[in-house]
Amino acid sequence: MSEVPSHQFFDGSDARISYWEWGDPAGQPILLIHATGFHARVWDETVSHLPQSYRIISVDMRGHGQSEKKGLLLDWSLVAKDVGDLVDHLGLTNVIGAGHSMGGHCLTQIAKTRPQIFERLLLIDPVMMPPANYESSPYNDLTDPSEHMVARRRDAWTGWEEMYDRFKDRHPYSLWEPQALEDYCRHGIRPNEDGDGYRLACPPVMEASVYMGSINANLTGTLKEMTLPVTILRAKGREPGDEAVMDFALSPTWDQLYKEFGNGRDVSLPHLSHFIPMQDPALTAHFILNAQASAEEAVAAAK
Repeated sequence: MSEVPSHQFFDGSDARISYWEWGDPAGQPILLIHATGFHARVWDETVSHLPQSYRIISVDMRGHGQSEKKGLLLDWSLVAKDVGDLVDHLGLTNVIGAGHSMGGHCLTQIAKTRPQIFERLLLIDPVMMPPANYESSPYNDLTDPSEHMVARRRDAWTGWEEMYDRFKDRHPYSLWEPQALEDYCRHGIRPNEDGDGYRLACPPVMEASVYMGSINANLTGTLKEMTLPVTILRAKGREPGDEAVMDFALSPTWDQLYKEFGNGRDVSLPHLSHFIPMQDPALTAHFILNAQASAEEAVAAAK
């Protein structure tokens, strides 16, 4: 395991943001941004495979982890503004950015407005869908996040151990490394302010609002001017006819996305699920550290 990270808060212009740091404060920064419904500490196992000579920063997005729960997240630009303001506050330069799922979308938004501060980006199965999906999304007919299926997630727990026991044998959590699942559960709940036990750190209706906001987050046609190197990792995708299947383990990423960037490349990892950092942290770390790693090289290095 990596060293215990320091925990800090940033009072941004619109929300209080929690973030965690490992490694050398003078080292090259690695910025990690998590997926919807997750938190900064889901990266712990990936961090354990990174040299501590780097300055590693992992952010709790607004509404997640220990960051402020303020409003809903139907507008994904709010999250990008929060994290972008934090990056400015910390004065980061020469950053290696890695974002998973919605975190990859957030990272892309930040790099669009601050390309000069990044060395390269790693977008891990980002929620950047085929253009047609933004027109035909099942979320188009929803107006209230409380109506979304995710809003019905179980919210009350006696502790992280109960959460772990409930998830460990269930798809897709059963695909994860056990320690990664423990990190997700241990840091994914907070003491219940209204009574006994614990509640999810990302309230279910908050998570639902993020999913609904995806239909308003189309970046197609706006990325060509980004010339910094961008590597896109894609997990196993949907088969024809699977469009209506609600399997969060399948990739949401457009297979032609890499062509949208001025300097993008695509790496297909069909043996992995959407939850690449939790399923194979060592492989994830290898891609963070090696800008031109191939799928075969990364798989071999992770063994």
